[in-house]
Amino acid sequence: PLLILPAIALVLLTIHIVSDQQPAGLGLAAKASISGLRLSAPAGPRATHARWGGVGQQLQQLLPSNPLNQRSLMLRCQSSGPEASAGSAAAVDEKEEVDKALVAMTNFANRYNRVAGTTYCSDPSIAAVVIKGLAEHKVQLGAPLCPCRHYDDKEAEAQQGFWNCPCVPMRERKECHCMLFLTEDNGFAGDTTSLTPEEVASLISNI
Repeated sequence: PLLILPAIALVLLTIHIVSDQQPAGLGLAAKASISGLRLSAPAGPRATHARWGGVGQQLQQLLPSNPLNQRSLMLRCQSSGPEASAGSAAAVDEKEEVDKALVAMTNFANRYNRVAGTTYCSDPSIAAVVIKGLAEHKVQLGAPLCPCRHYDDKEAEAQQGFWNCPCVPMRERKECHCMLFLTEDNGFAGDTTSLTPEEVASLISNI
């Protein structure tokens, strides 16, 4: 029974599109025909695909002869199918994971400043952008690979570990290519050693 829901949603969306745009030549009778499209629970995935295709063919017959109107509506119907919904859900899931990683990487950077005796840049947006890049790499690669360098193969670099934050140059010589962790003798060093996740999110909100 759940398989009928996507088809119903498609028809409702189509009715909304048609009623909003009201292309020339599409009268009340055509709208009534769209509203009366027959739907039934299909037996399986192939039947579902066939049913959606059948609905699309019926809609195309009801549209005026203008090919641009036909293509526009058919593309909008296709974009609301199961594949588009799955892609949207995956994007939402990744954003949620990045938001969680952003909190974790902010807390990590604050702790590292205390341990290493370093500070953030006098412009805190620099630190915020770097922390965001680290969070994205943490989700995408499984490791906080330095976001300030070019890599031919990010996955291989993340596994190798040399440039995973804190990178080897930072651990050995306190040299941070990203200017995330700055020593007091650095001309760009600020007084801030700690940022909240909310501050980081606010600093990168317009970037």
